[in-house]
Amino acid sequence: MTHQIPEGALLFIRPQWAAPSFVQSLVTTREGGISEFPYHSLNLGDHVGDLPEDVVFNRALLHKHLPTEPIWLKQVHGTIVSTPSSRTCEADGIVSNIPGEVLAIMTADCLPVLFATQSGGVIGAAHAGWRGLCQGVLEKTAQSMRALANDPNEPILAWLGPAIGPTAFEVGLDVKEAFEVSNIPYPSNAFIPIIEKPGKYFANLYLLAQSRLKTVGIEKITGGDFCTVNQSNHFFSYRRDGVTGRFASLIWIEPKKIRA
Repeated sequence: MTHQIPEGALLFIRPQWAAPSFVQSLVTTREGGISEFPYHSLNLGDHVGDLPEDVVFNRALLHKHLPTEPIWLKQVHGTIVSTPSSRTCEADGIVSNIPGEVLAIMTADCLPVLFATQSGGVIGAAHAGWRGLCQGVLEKTAQSMRALANDPNEPILAWLGPAIGPTAFEVGLDVKEAFEVSNIPYPSNAFIPIIEKPGKYFANLYLLAQSRLKTVGIEKITGGDFCTVNQSNHFFSYRRDGVTGRFASLIWIEPKKIRA
């Protein structure tokens, strides 16, 4: 079947942050693709039960807006970071200093974080569910970026993408205790008790991520004002729908021929 997609049908979010202009980034939404319910419509995940040919078509639509095909990771809620010298598909963080290489993180409630050094010479992206966040995936992504940078002390910028919001992410005492025993300080309002549900809390992934990033010297942090659960027109949400698609957060350094 031939699918006709109107030009410009894809709706993107463009991060607003202080990265150099040749560092490009965008977040897809659920709009503009061909997948049918419950994956409607721009599902980019090939592991969620959607028709493979529809995912391929959706990714081709996205590719038109990118310099190269994204590096699609197999995300496992861990802390492995893929680097140019040890490129691996099974990882939850990825870094690069190679112009034109498009880094991609797919989510549907977990927190995507985009990184760039202040000069724009090194970029990174990470997938942070609560487990990966607690185990240090953001810190390890930053450390891998510094290993690639000409100056390991160069400031790193971070942008927090769309994730489940602080009024929607209900967790148990086990999650709160996991962060407590990690011995990384976090704001007291990162876990708000749910009065009518003893032992339950609303967790704030954005606050938890900010505290983790600051432990590795990242102070320039923006974003963090989304909720995948409540913004159902724009985002997939596993917590809300169970069976659902995935959207992507992407970052790349423009090839030199484009920068001129």
